[in-house]
Amino acid sequence: MNTRTDKPSAVAGVLIAPAVQAMPDAGHKVLRDTYRLLSVTLIFSAVVAATSAALQLPAPGLMLTLAGYFGFLFLTYRLQNSIWGLAAVFGLTGFMGYTLGPIIGHYMTQANGPQLVATTMGVTGLTFMGLSWYARSANAVNALNWGNFLMIGILTAFGLGLAAYFFQIPALALAVSGLFVLLMSGLIVFETQNIVRGGETNYILATVSLFVTIYNLFTSLLHIFGFLGGEEA
Repeated sequence: MNTRTDKPSAVAGVLIAPAVQAMPDAGHKVLRDTYRLLSVTLIFSAVVAATSAALQLPAPGLMLTLAGYFGFLFLTYRLQNSIWGLAAVFGLTGFMGYTLGPIIGHYMTQANGPQLVATTMGVTGLTFMGLSWYARSANAVNALNWGNFLMIGILTAFGLGLAAYFFQIPALALAVSGLFVLLMSGLIVFETQNIVRGGETNYILATVSLFVTIYNLFTSLLHIFGFLGGEEA
């Protein structure tokens, strides 16, 4: 998750699962289960974010955000094969929704804030659906070879985001947002193919991975659109 220097922001890592070939039918079943759970968690997180923004709840801050995110992530991994794993997923996505509330609340106070947020949501949704469709198409490149590149890129962007946050460098924060848009786009293709081809067989972990990717894509695009629209310094 990218860091921002001038507004409340959240920082999180992204899951990358190993690629292993398996039966396509099983992979498509996992993908269907993942999309069902992902849809519900996105709605739940959006409700939490809207509530957080409406109540003007304070941003949790960098350290609490990191602790909450990695804590829920660890819990999800531990409970991935249990019914309690679903509770952990909702705990994680709800917490991330809470961290998103103050960010959205900031933009909603601006002149074109509602339009900016709505546009970002639309672009994020279209990007995810388009890349997911491409990843499953017959002409798609084999993105399973991108794993190491994506991991290095994400860790690099994460480090640069922290530097932008602590040293208050808006230009670097904007560059990191652009880098995250590219990395998250590649990760959507990678994760989708990884699920379909059997590399990820646990729909709970697959849901968390795609959710975090969408979250990062949304916040990065919101930062960029806010800058282009004159809402960012």
